Order: sequence, then C-alpha cells, then structure tokens
Amino acid sequence: MSTRVFAPTQLTDTYVAAGGQRMRVHVRPGFGRAGNSVPLVLCNGIGASLEVLDPLVDELDPALTVIRFDAPGTGGSPTSIAPYGFPYLAWVLGRVLDKLGFGVVDVLGLSWGGGLAQQFAFQNPRRCRRLILAATCPGVFMVPGRPHVLSKMLTPRRFSDPDYAASIAREIYGGSVRHHEGNVAELFRGQLRAGSRIGYLHQLLAGAVWSSVALLPMIRQDTLIIAGVDDPIIPLVNAHIMNRLLPHSTMHVHPGGHIDLVLNAAELAPVVSAFLRSAVPDTELDVDLPA
Repeated sequence: MSTRVFAPTQLTDTYVAAGGQRMRVHVRPGFGRAGNSVPLVLCNGIGASLEVLDPLVDELDPALTVIRFDAPGTGGSPTSIAPYGFPYLAWVLGRVLDKLGFGVVDVLGLSWGGGLAQQFAFQNPRRCRRLILAATCPGVFMVPGRPHVLSKMLTPRRFSDPDYAASIAREIYGGSVRHHEGNVAELFRGQLRAGSRIGYLHQLLAGAVWSSVALLPMIRQDTLIIAGVDDPIIPLVNAHIMNRLLPHSTMHVHPGGHIDLVLNAAELAPVVSAFLRSAVPDTELDVDLPA
C-alpha cells in the first residue's frame, strides 16, 4: 500500500471552513531530507492559541512539516454556534486536513488536546500513523489533581491576563515553571488574541463528558506517552493507566510539570523527534482523499 502525503509549500496562516466550523490553521513546511515525510499535527491545550506552541515547534526537526490550529473559540477561530464533543471535533479536523491536501499524519496532543488526539487516532486508524500524548489523561475517569488546582482551570482568565497567569503558574503547572513563572506570562502574551468565554466553556464541556477508557485498547498505533512527575493538573498515575490500556505504547517520564513540553522544549522536543524517526515505513499505511 502507498501513503499520500502533502508536498510542502509556503503555506503559513490560513482559514479553512469544514464541518460547520471556520478554523485558523498554521502550517510550517518541512524541507530537506524529510520534507515530504508524514506531517505532525499538534492539538493544543484548553483555551490556548496555536502561538503558545511556538517554543516546541522551534525545537522540532526543521525538516518536519508541522500543522497547528486554533480550536473553535480560541485564538483566531470563531466560536462554535453549539457545544461539541471530541468525536465531532476529530471529524472536523479530518475534514480540515482533507481540504489542505494532507493524507496520513502523526498526531501529538497536549493536555486537553490529548483527548482530541486519542479520539482522532481511534476514528482514523489508517490515517493516523503514530500518536503522542503529553500531560494528558483518559477523560472523566482520570485520577484528578487537587481540587484547588482544578478550580483555577474553570476560567480562561490566565490566557487574557498574563500577569495573573504568572501569579498562579507555580501552583497549577509545576515543573520548570516553579523557578521561571515569568516565562508563562511571556508565553501567553504571544497569543494572537484571547479566546472567548463561550469557546472556553465548550472546550470544558467536551472534556467533561468524554472518556477514552473503552477506546484505548482499540487504538493500535504506536504511542508515546510523555508525562511529568510534578504535574499538579494531571497526576502521573494517569499516564500509567493509559500505558496499561494502550496495546502499543511506551512512556517517557520527565522531572517537569504540565507544560514542560513547551517551556522545556529543548529537552523534550528531541524525544518527540526520535519517536517519529523510528516510525513504521510509510508504505504500511494508506488513506484516500476526496478528489
């Protein structure tokens, strides 16, 4: 079987209408020896625009094509008219990739985006080649963090008020943030714009009614789970649960916290790149795109 992939161009920011949504998408074209290889799709955390992932993208192999997008109601993407679930959003993401001409992809999900990544892999077993789950969990049946930490996740204020984000960063993110909380303020100042409150609520609702416990044993893709020992939002035990349920998974445990994949990208991005380089040959996967 053959793999159809997107040939890199100079495409950067664009808007794609698909499945009743209008999504802002950014593509960093790869080049060189791996410029035509399988692209990597990044699914972001709750409330964050795609710019928050800049430090990670900067540290990834420049030969790798990287696709980012703003979920409905975040960054530059308009708010969804109605609430949605991960199955619907995974379908929309597939339609977006169709319209951009991408076939087989690897998918990385961070935090809330890890739920979307799991759902996408389940719904697209032949299109999603490899899966990376960072600082995430199996949904409503997760082992939760401390209540006072989770309570601060109920509001999107940290995305619209960088100084407030810095003031609570140590408590909610842990890891390297405990020593450099100012980095969080700078990270969120780089966003295109703060998302809407309704958009944030829709994201909260999507995660509140979803679980992957029954899905994980049916996800056949090779999966890398990245988890920190100092994550106040999603305790490490959740990574162990997913590792037990996923048939083809491996874990990378680091000493950091919830957003170290971004703030400590210099150390963790090579782990991602190494996992993708060891992926199965492209000839083992196929996907048909609409004409």
